Amino acid sequence: MPFVKLNSAGEGGDSDTPQGLGGGSSFVLAHLSDPHLSSLSGVRFAALCNKRLLGYLSWLRSRRRIHSPHILDALLSDLAETAPDHVGLTGDLTHLGLPDEFRQAATWLNRLGSPERVMVVPGNHDTYVAAPWQKTFSAWAPYLAGDDEDFVTGAYPSLRVRGSAALIGLSSARPSMPFLAVGTLGRRQLARFEELLEQTGRRGLLRIVLIHHSPVPGSIAWRKRLTDARLFAEVIARQGAELILHGHAHVSMARELVAGVGKVPVFGVPSASDSGSNPHRSACYNLYRFERRAGAWALVVTVRAYSQVEKRFVTAQEKELFLPDRAPDNSFPLGSDDFPRQKNATGKNS
Repeated sequence: MPFVKLNSAGEGGDSDTPQGLGGGSSFVLAHLSDPHLSSLSGVRFAALCNKRLLGYLSWLRSRRRIHSPHILDALLSDLAETAPDHVGLTGDLTHLGLPDEFRQAATWLNRLGSPERVMVVPGNHDTYVAAPWQKTFSAWAPYLAGDDEDFVTGAYPSLRVRGSAALIGLSSARPSMPFLAVGTLGRRQLARFEELLEQTGRRGLLRIVLIHHSPVPGSIAWRKRLTDARLFAEVIARQGAELILHGHAHVSMARELVAGVGKVPVFGVPSASDSGSNPHRSACYNLYRFERRAGAWALVVTVRAYSQVEKRFVTAQEKELFLPDRAPDNSFPLGSDDFPRQKNATGKNS
């Protein structure tokens, strides 16, 4: 991946605010993931008579100490200062996908920002077991929806257009067997995804894909993989995309998806609430600042990491890369009605 290192905290760089690109208008997207923000205190045993029992034991043993609400408070304060144009949250707001956890997460999302500025895609922990939409994801429906969708029971992919950026949300979340955390998109969702990539590409939009599971083969353990990663790559090879963002792995990643003869940058972020000391896994989020420059998108990636010493988020690293700018097809009208509204579907993959 053609990165140019700009600065790094502790190496003379500014540890407080991300640097802009300068010159012309820009779009700034914050990407965070896997906050696991809910508490399981007081959960009734009757709610755990399935795979959730294993997840509860994991929370009781370690996760309740790893995921810190104080770090999430610091995250909200930092986002208020960095003031991105939009926020993408790639899943796992909950631990076990219990209805009360969804209510807790809905309260936190309201603190994070309005649905118009915050886009959420679900994670595997949010679909730990099959559960009714009205008792779970309905609490987040405005945050899951695209621009022109009646998001009653879930319809993927979702699409939001912000200026020259097209944010495309996918759902790889589905219930899986004990000890597995796999994700699947399904052929119908992939078909709709390909349509959106083609249409937004013809408009010359910067296409940013949000997904919970890493789509890069070999980047994560087999039991946590995206089962139809090959089909996903084939869609990208045919239609292209400029950037792919994911969570799930609880580790910082900067990779490329090889799709046909092209390569697409892929970034993953750790849990936004991880209180550990491992620099690759501890809490952080990324800021992506995009700006058009002479036939290409200039992109600065700023890593904002939680400092255990300063008790706040600081700039840990910045990198720059350039993405090809796909020229719009002028025969394609630019009205929002040119995008087909997605039909309502169940929250399940197909």
